[in-house]
This record gives sequence, C-alpha cells and structure tokens, in this order.
Amino acid sequence: MDEKYIELLLDKCTDLEKSKILFINYDIEIEEFIQKLINKATTLGVEEIHLEVEDPQKKHDILKNHTIEELKKASYFDDSIWDTYAKKKANFLIFDTEQPHLMNDIESEKIAIMIKQRRETRPLYRKMVEHCELPWCIAAYPSKRWAKEIFPNSKNSYQDLKNAIYQVCMINQENPIISWDKQLEKNNKIIKYLNSLSLKKLHYQNSLGTNLTIYLPENYRFDSAKDGKVIVNMPSYEVFASPIYNKTEGIVYSSKPLIYGGAIVDKFYLKFKDGKVIDYDAEIGKNILKEIINSDSNSCYLGECALVENNSPISNLGIIFQTTLIDENASCHLALGSGFPECLEDGISNSDEELLEKGINVSKSHVDFMIGTPDLTIIGTTSDNKEIPIFTSGNYSQEVIKNC
Repeated sequence: MDEKYIELLLDKCTDLEKSKILFINYDIEIEEFIQKLINKATTLGVEEIHLEVEDPQKKHDILKNHTIEELKKASYFDDSIWDTYAKKKANFLIFDTEQPHLMNDIESEKIAIMIKQRRETRPLYRKMVEHCELPWCIAAYPSKRWAKEIFPNSKNSYQDLKNAIYQVCMINQENPIISWDKQLEKNNKIIKYLNSLSLKKLHYQNSLGTNLTIYLPENYRFDSAKDGKVIVNMPSYEVFASPIYNKTEGIVYSSKPLIYGGAIVDKFYLKFKDGKVIDYDAEIGKNILKEIINSDSNSCYLGECALVENNSPISNLGIIFQTTLIDENASCHLALGSGFPECLEDGISNSDEELLEKGINVSKSHVDFMIGTPDLTIIGTTSDNKEIPIFTSGNYSQEVIKNC
C-alpha cells in the first residue's frame, strides 16, 4: 500500500513536469517510508532531493531547556532553507506525523516563539504558496505514538492508523488517482454553483451554541485544495472561501480538538464583533488559544470558511485523528489569520494592501479550527436578499445537491 500512496503523492501532489527538484520535510521516525519515496522519485527523473528532517524529541528538549529570552535571541528553528528551495521552485512534500502530548509540559509562549521563528524565516516560501507559485502538499504518515493515542486498545495500533489514513486518502481504491479526479470534479461542481449565487453572507447555527454570520466580498470565489494540477492537502474534501475579514459577527464553538505546534486546544469558543475576536475561552489550552489570536495584528480575524459534509469519508469513520490536516476534512471549519488571494477574482495579482482593501485578511498566520456538527445549518443570503439553504443537518442541502 505504501507504493500506491507514493504513486498518488508524486502524481497528484507534485508537478514533476515543471520541476525536477523535490523538497521533503518529514519526521525522523518515518525514514524507511521516505527512502521508498526517494527511490520512486528518482525513477521518475527527479534530479535533486533535499531532505529536511524533523526530530520532535530534540525540538521538545530545546524548548524545555532554554528560557524564553534564550529562544527569542537564537534561531533554533530557522527555516531559511525553505526559501532557498522556493527560489528553485522545488516541489514541496511535507509529512504530518503527529507526536501527541509531547509538548504538554512546554509553556505556550515558547511554542508561539518556535512557530513564529519558523514562519518568519521562510517569508518567500509563504508568499509563493499564497500566490500559487509553488507545487506543495501536506500529507499524513503515522507514528507509533500517534497510533497508540488513536487506537489505545489495539494490539496493532500502528497498522490500524496506517489503514485509516490510507482509507481516507482512497489508497484502498483500485485506482486512487482516478478516485481523486472524481472527488475533485465533485468539488468543482459545488464550487461552480456556489460562485453563481452572488452570496453576500452565510449564517451558521448549531446546538453547540454557534450563531455566526460571515460576509463574503464582492467577486468572491469558492475554491478547492487544488492548485493547478496539484492537490495541496492529502486528503482534501473541502471547498472554501475567504470572508470579509472585518465584518464577522457572533459566536462559534469548536467541534474537534485543535493541534497547534504539538499542543492541544479543545472545547473552545470565539466571539466576534466587526470581524475581530473580542472574547474567547477553552477548557483545554486557553493560553495556546491566546497565542494564536494574538500572533500578529490580524490573526484575530478570519481568513477562511470551509465547507465539508458530515456525511463524508473521514467523518463516517468516527475517528478524531487529532491532526488538523485530516480532521478539518471531516468537518466544516474556519481559520484565523491569512485569507486566500485565489478566493477573490483576480486576487492573486493583488498586493497585500489591495487584498485588505477588498476584504481579504493578510496575516503571517493561518490556523484552522473545526466547527462542523451533524446538526449544523448554513443559510446563504444573496445580493438580492434571497435566502438559500447551503447546509442542513450537517450536509449540503437539497438545493445545492440538485444544482450540482
């Protein structure tokens, strides 16, 4: 099954026709899988491969054993090599291999410093990703610690997690590449319909207490996690847009845990006025949530609203994977921080100032959090004040289905 996964990643999640350079970011634990990937990439004509190896335990120890001032002064988490390969227009494959609870004893401010250093030392990479100028993809691969967390009572938890990841990535299908082509075509039909509606706002409501209204900019564009021929998240079942950042009103409750820098935020809410978070709380990880909201001057505003049905391949497994990569594709979600230029007609050619003027948030951060539930309703209001049900009972409404 590893071989089918590798074939999918190299076919649908990179663009080796444009670039023969491959940048691979991965956890040291999955080196055996990475070697298989390297071998296959080489047979496909890849000329240069850069391996960016993560050692989560070493990262933990640095955070644990250094003071906040020491971490601020030293570049322990320098990611400037990402910009070096962004200049080369390499293909970026980034593997998400969770190590649950490893960072439980690390102060939230230290985690924020780490993420800020990593983010600020690769500005070119971030800018090129935002403007759809790089082939990149984040994909999942299991660790033993992660597997034990998800399947604590299993005698073969590692294989169970791998099987679950492969199922949601459609590796168990006869031809995963064709299966993903069909999924992307389904997404495109939904996108085409939503973009035809001239929506001006969406109202979210469910039994958790969510009662939120977001506003969409003129010339908004729903999109999917596909940049040209490249799927940028594996798996990806979402369609998404960027709201007007300074108009969101109301309150929203999380429906799944949020993993941020290895730390957990769970059972939280955010209250918005004029687009800005004005109140928040969390049963778990409130200090981490505070760091997310205050990451920069615009990280307290929304940059994304994404639609994913409750009746979907990941949600139907009934597994909370405890990684945003997969869990966000089981649930409608929002994101604090930067919006997407491609979610505005001709937005990719706009400067940051122009994007802000048109309502698209500009921030150095982008943090997704899940809000979807089986009883979520979303009502769209068009520019001529017609109300259209977009979601009913956690899924696309009959109105959407019959038009797609």
